[in-house]
Amino acid sequence: MPQYSRPGDAGMDVCAVSKNETGKYLEYGTGLAFELPLSHVMLVFPRSSISKTDLIMANSVGVLDAGYRGELRFRFRKNGSDDYAIGDRIGQIMVMPYPQVEIEETEELVDSDRGDGGFGSTGN
Repeated sequence: MPQYSRPGDAGMDVCAVSKNETGKYLEYGTGLAFELPLSHVMLVFPRSSISKTDLIMANSVGVLDAGYRGELRFRFRKNGSDDYAIGDRIGQIMVMPYPQVEIEETEELVDSDRGDGGFGSTGN
């Protein structure tokens, strides 16, 4: 079962129960499926320790919608010989509520302190 490693952690760790190598990908099954409440999403992230490996989560951040009923799987690009073993913690999940918004087209936006400052606009 997914679980928090420490009190106050935002993400729950998820472990691999199966592994399948397909070409340049390693895909890990978790044996888990979820029924999320409406207006909730599960965000799927790699663990920070992935930076010690040659693996890269193929979609960076996964989005599991409330209507999805399949198995939670993690897919990584294989850039070397590193991999996870069955039973290893392979990622983390967060379940969060989200608002449903309506997009409205407009010709101008209300000013803000930041304005249109993008990449690097707040310093190093």
